[in-house]
Amino acid sequence: KLLTSPVARLQMITCQKEEFFLPEDVTYLNCAYMAPGLKVAEKAGIEGIKRKRLPFNIYEKDFFEPAEELRKVFSHLINCREPKRIVIIPSVSYGIANAIKNIKIGKGENVIITSEQFPSNVYPWIKLCEESGATLNTIHPPQDLSNRGEVWNQKLLEAINQQTKVVAISQTHWADGTLFDLSSIRKRTIETNSLLIVDGTQSVGAYPFDLQEIQPDVLVCAGYKWLLGPYSIGLAYYGTQFDNGKPLEESWINRKESHDFAKLVNYQDQYQPLSLRYEVGEHSNFILVPMMLAALTKLAEWNPVQIQNYCQSLSNEAINKLKNKGFHVENEPHRANHLWGIKHPKLDDLKFLRSSLEATKVYVSIRGSAIRVSVNVFNDKSDLDKLVKPLIASVNATKQ
Repeated sequence: KLLTSPVARLQMITCQKEEFFLPEDVTYLNCAYMAPGLKVAEKAGIEGIKRKRLPFNIYEKDFFEPAEELRKVFSHLINCREPKRIVIIPSVSYGIANAIKNIKIGKGENVIITSEQFPSNVYPWIKLCEESGATLNTIHPPQDLSNRGEVWNQKLLEAINQQTKVVAISQTHWADGTLFDLSSIRKRTIETNSLLIVDGTQSVGAYPFDLQEIQPDVLVCAGYKWLLGPYSIGLAYYGTQFDNGKPLEESWINRKESHDFAKLVNYQDQYQPLSLRYEVGEHSNFILVPMMLAALTKLAEWNPVQIQNYCQSLSNEAINKLKNKGFHVENEPHRANHLWGIKHPKLDDLKFLRSSLEATKVYVSIRGSAIRVSVNVFNDKSDLDKLVKPLIASVNATKQ
């Protein structure tokens, strides 16, 4: 079914390839790897570079106002009512590290993650559990591919218990697009007094995320994928559990009254309000912030609900064709439409297959045992045809 939203326009969006720097002969089905250049973001970045030529034209307010606007736009995107709970970070690992620094855990307690989760949301938990004596509980999908997503979600819910301190997962699995039911998981974490920490890198921007509904304790998003921004900038949300925590850095700009440069020598014990203590130093970046702001403004115009519906209109026909030929793609409603994995027992040399596709300028990723397809508003149905036909041909060739 199509997703709905009270703020979604009645008419679905159409292909927006002209908004990106993509050659006509390239079929890019790999936004989960890195978004292609968005023209408005590049323009904003170039203007930022030029502005840095003349630093006397950069004023004290320029260290704060663009960042404030960025927080507001991202808050609107995820339905956050307090923009000062949104912070600028350089990476997912940085955002997770801020949270881990403020989590007390010990023997007899556990952290829950999912199998083959992205490393930036795994390594920190391995380290925390090794140092604290806690248990890292990795929830694996079932071997049986039928109803895989549904069973995996059920296993996650059953694993959360009174000894669970943290559930650290994504909204959509980065390798195959499996959707995790964050609303049900959050309900269970509230019952067990556990923290819910979400890596939204592979969903937020292309899939609706409602902060008021899900109520995570932490949400961390890299900016260079579905948020369509540049590399080395991301955004994070920290809930009330972290209001009095210790940040990774003791930056001048995160302290109270830092807006007044003349008073910076009057050292402050207090931080900026709510979550702003967790922002990375030099987060005012005069190049990356304008680029990220331009990208998020464009995303707000398109609306993640509409983006997901557009991706569904692209993906359904291709997925049905593949399934009819024996390929496995997770069933709805347990997968996203913008990111999905393809598996087939006859496809054993995925790297060779990817190289063959790239020779025809068709770009996908291999993640684990799946061919990962990730579509966005710069794609159309002809792009999927250029993938489906050679995949079916490859399987047919192995039968002969």
